[in-house]
Amino acid sequence: MSVNQSAPPVPPFEQPQPIYAGYHQSSYGGQPGSTALPTHYGPYNGPVPGYQQTPPQGMSRAPPSSGAPPASTAQAPCGQAAYGQFSQGDVQNGPSSTAHLQRLPSSQPYGSPLAPAVSQPALLQPFGPPPTSAQVTAQLAGMQISGAVAPAPPPSGLGYGLPTSLASASGSFPNSGPYGSYPQGQALPLSQAQGHPGVLPPQRSAPPLASNFTSPASGGPRMPSVTNPLLPGQGFGGPPMSQPNHVSSTPSQALTPGTQITGPPGPLPPMHSPQQPGYQLQQNGSFGPARNPQANYGSPYPGTPTFGSQPGPPQPLPPKRLDPDAIPSPQLNELPPQQKTRHRIDPDAIPSPIQVIEDDRNNRGSEPFVTGVRGQVPPLVTTNFLVKDQGNASPRYIRCTSYNIPCTSDMAKQAQVPLAAVIKPLASLPTEEASPYLVDHGESGPLRCNRCKAYMCPFMQFVEGGRRFQCCFCSCINDVPPQYFQHLDHTGKRVDTYDRPELSMGSYEFLATVDYCKNNKFPSPPAFIFMIDVSYNAIRTGLVKLLCEELKSLLDYLPREGGAEESAIRVGFVTYNKVLHFYNVKSSLAQPQMMVVSDVADMFVPLLDGFLVNINESRAVITSLLDQIPEMFADTRETETVFAPVIQAGMEALKAAECAGKLFLFHTSLPIAEAPGKLKNRDDRKLINTDKEKTLFQPQTGAYQSLAKDCVAQGCCVDLFLFPNQYVDVATLSVVPQLTGGSIYKYACFQVENDQERFLSDLRRDVQKVVGFDAVMRVRTSTGIRAVDFFGAFYMSNTTDVELAGLDGDKTVTVEFKHDDRLNEESGALLQCALLYTSCAGQRRLRIHNLALNCCTQLADLYRNCETDTLINYMAKFAYRGVLNNPVKTVRDTLITQCAQILACYRKNCASPSSAGQLILPECMKLLPVYLNCVLKSDILQPGAEVTTDDRAYVRQLVTSMDVAETNVFFYPRLLPLTKSPIENTAEPPAVRASEERLSSGDIYLLENGLNLFLWVGASVQQGVVQSLFNVSSFSQITSGLSILPILDNPLSKKIRGLIDSLRAQRSRYMKLIVVKQEDKLEMLFKHFLVEDKSMNGGASYVDFLCHMHKEIRQLLS
Repeated sequence: MSVNQSAPPVPPFEQPQPIYAGYHQSSYGGQPGSTALPTHYGPYNGPVPGYQQTPPQGMSRAPPSSGAPPASTAQAPCGQAAYGQFSQGDVQNGPSSTAHLQRLPSSQPYGSPLAPAVSQPALLQPFGPPPTSAQVTAQLAGMQISGAVAPAPPPSGLGYGLPTSLASASGSFPNSGPYGSYPQGQALPLSQAQGHPGVLPPQRSAPPLASNFTSPASGGPRMPSVTNPLLPGQGFGGPPMSQPNHVSSTPSQALTPGTQITGPPGPLPPMHSPQQPGYQLQQNGSFGPARNPQANYGSPYPGTPTFGSQPGPPQPLPPKRLDPDAIPSPQLNELPPQQKTRHRIDPDAIPSPIQVIEDDRNNRGSEPFVTGVRGQVPPLVTTNFLVKDQGNASPRYIRCTSYNIPCTSDMAKQAQVPLAAVIKPLASLPTEEASPYLVDHGESGPLRCNRCKAYMCPFMQFVEGGRRFQCCFCSCINDVPPQYFQHLDHTGKRVDTYDRPELSMGSYEFLATVDYCKNNKFPSPPAFIFMIDVSYNAIRTGLVKLLCEELKSLLDYLPREGGAEESAIRVGFVTYNKVLHFYNVKSSLAQPQMMVVSDVADMFVPLLDGFLVNINESRAVITSLLDQIPEMFADTRETETVFAPVIQAGMEALKAAECAGKLFLFHTSLPIAEAPGKLKNRDDRKLINTDKEKTLFQPQTGAYQSLAKDCVAQGCCVDLFLFPNQYVDVATLSVVPQLTGGSIYKYACFQVENDQERFLSDLRRDVQKVVGFDAVMRVRTSTGIRAVDFFGAFYMSNTTDVELAGLDGDKTVTVEFKHDDRLNEESGALLQCALLYTSCAGQRRLRIHNLALNCCTQLADLYRNCETDTLINYMAKFAYRGVLNNPVKTVRDTLITQCAQILACYRKNCASPSSAGQLILPECMKLLPVYLNCVLKSDILQPGAEVTTDDRAYVRQLVTSMDVAETNVFFYPRLLPLTKSPIENTAEPPAVRASEERLSSGDIYLLENGLNLFLWVGASVQQGVVQSLFNVSSFSQITSGLSILPILDNPLSKKIRGLIDSLRAQRSRYMKLIVVKQEDKLEMLFKHFLVEDKSMNGGASYVDFLCHMHKEIRQLLS
């Protein structure tokens, strides 16, 4: 009996074990491409007396004075757009007509008290005195942020039915010209706009103005929005800021559940002027006469400053309707002409992702996260923290949308918060954390419940002195086998609990017995087959030569088990164009032998012996082959390729060798040669925004699905590297990689000099990463809930088993749960994920992850224990699958409705009573609107004109298996200012919000979203900085689109190159760098990623979307 009895006492199993370090990661496609100018945000709701009228629909404004280059200058290479080629920000989630998406009354700086209204004459003062530094834009009348909440699934049975009242949510603004004219909606006069007056997205040009009217909804006068950002020193509920884009350090989390930001807003004091009298926050979160201090607030709020330069005591609001344009607008002459027309809500007054992330890092980054307590919400994915496994799986393996789930299905339907878990079974861990322990129970195998087949875990209850155990999943009483028996201590725990990982840890592995193997036979080690396209395109670009050179050295780094000296994986080689060439590289041969199979309709493998070989034994023959392949095909004129027969051949080879494995396919063009799986070019942009748009995401033939099914049965996983110069139908070619658990990499318009580093980095990481082969995963739950839906890259032949020909440490499977019975608050709910797989050395193993969740009878407990990042991960996957069968507009409307229902349920059931004009958000869901807006604006749900059909299919497939950290940065990119911190400080600089308003022309910024990396250089950056970084003497000499920074021996160059390397090391794909100069044509591409701003194709700004959500919530509540 080999049970790990020699393990140390509690806390057990902490000695580090070998882990595979991550490798560099990659970005989306090739070079940056054309994009359209961003709108300079036309008015939202109506003409402004005394200033220019809004242009009628169809007409558009002149471009901003900084002018854009003509359209012709911004073309992407090869006629493709860039999403690396991919630009994310050009997505729209705005209303189709401005009439529908109205502005909220403006709101208060988040986390700061609102001042009472001051009634004073409202006059236009274009040249009046500047406001005091105490004035802050504080609008969104009565926006409240409070308790804890998460996003919700659609009501059960709700497919993508057309939601009520959301007709406008997904339309586009008509575009009236390529460059220099902007998408523009018809503006409504204020008297018609039934919600809130218009608001413009951020601009940098003038100091703030605070305004003091309640929202029309609550009966008061209409609330103007304000167009100016905060002054320096006017913190976002915190100390003075030294720079406009640095968020104050007062934690916004300090708002307790139920905290509200309410109207009527007034100017805010700087936080350093406590001498003024003022009102404190009341218990219910609204503002009024002082009460006792509230928890989480360091001190009473400072008082209200006066409005403008005229001091005066607070007075009640005048009942008459005020003209929102008759509000003092300081320094109007500094605004660009089209900005003078409206005021806007201050973006600093609404929840900031940067602030939330920073607060979580400060509050939770220093202590280890100990998993011993049921239902703990882990730190955010953006926080660096260590995990101590004491009975529940680490959040690196499983993250849930909520850690406290409703006891009944009625309660779950009411809240609409989806109950889902994002599971990453083979996640790699930091070196400080031990890998899961491998437990060998010998021939008897792992101990399981006889009824539900759950595996032994820390939640099983031993009874009758240890002779039997009660299953925690189905309550069945089971006998303990004699060899597993152990006495219980006085608490009813086994005395060997801490000697056995399966009794004390949340995650562990069992060595599987022969019963867990195919055909009751232990598996052979897996094989890798490299299948190289040698058609004209692949040879001409230099791809084949580059790849063959790289493989010579890369094959020494195949994945291996623990301390093995060499990898057990065998390798084989195939080249192809219209026919396939197999190579015999047997170690006894002096030269490799080639065998050609031209009958692609009936594919077979012409040799067995000598096709799959050990790399060390056949090294000389393999090196010779890799030298010869580029020469053999150097003069080819064959442009046509096949695709399905290539996969078929690889699968047949693995079948003949009786092993699982992976095919690495390097492919360049649409497979139009006569063969099974032949495709035609069906790219049709006219289908976008029609009911037939979904066909662009569907495969054009069913042949690939049946091929994928055969691959999964054989344990044949496919990784596809695409190098297209034009349309290749990614939606169809990706079917086999997607269903077999493989990966897709895409390098549009591949050029060796530009893309070599990215391709080779991705290839190295892909070949070296640890993979589980021929895997089956099942998720078991305790009575009351069950897994009903699954998202990810896998195949399912029944309703419970997730089948994966291959599974690596980057892939996740997202599982949705529904109630099938009532849950019990005392016993909680349990999940157990069991993954059966073959390791790289050919060992059959079971990896088990357990997680216990709390259950609640109060909705407030649900909303207090949600995790917004995981919710967004689930909602994005839900939507991205929805586009396969539904019009994109329906999918968008479903998301908006669901989000509104989640927040309306919170408002109705958990928030203290308050005026309907207030937007109240739960504390842990306050970022749900901004993140959901990013999903709605993504290229899948709202494509810009320059995004190709292939790009959309590619990204849709990528997001399907992303983990929570990847979707977080993908939908809300990180924007890092580089010259603010001292050069000697090598730590990552604090991020700023993803908005053009945060860019200063005297600075340099790095933007990353996990796939793309941009270095934005402001036009007035100091000459010394330009010299240190680019080795040129002025801004004008910097090469736009540069992808490699020169290696210079100075502190700034070293610091920024080091930062870029460290960002790349954090991501699973290599991010190609693109240098973007301010006012350059490439800046359009960069601005796609500034997701808080309005996008070119009509996607709403964050402020606009928040207003729209408020309107939706109010409709639901009324």
